[in-house]
Amino acid sequence: MMNKNMMKQAQQLQKQMMKLQEEIEASTVEHSTGGGAVKVIVTGKMIVQSIEIDPEVIDPEETEMLEDLIQSAINGAIEKAQELASSKMGALTGGLNLPGLM
Repeated sequence: MMNKNMMKQAQQLQKQMMKLQEEIEASTVEHSTGGGAVKVIVTGKMIVQSIEIDPEVIDPEETEMLEDLIQSAINGAIEKAQELASSKMGALTGGLNLPGLM
């Protein structure tokens, strides 16, 4: 059975984790492709917040290239958001692998 001090530490850790999760969810990351032709911003909740496309890359004859740039920018932004969440949680948990956190 856990002693009172350990329970208190566990509760403090839980509060810190909840606060950190809120911070992560409020964060945004940006990723661009094609030399800045397509820029995507994703929230810490892994939701695409915005997509900006340089009008110079909009060519009706080259839609496949634009689709690839958009897909790459979205995937890159989501990856950055996941890395942000993992690094912040890892700093709090000291690298412990706690199930259900991420």
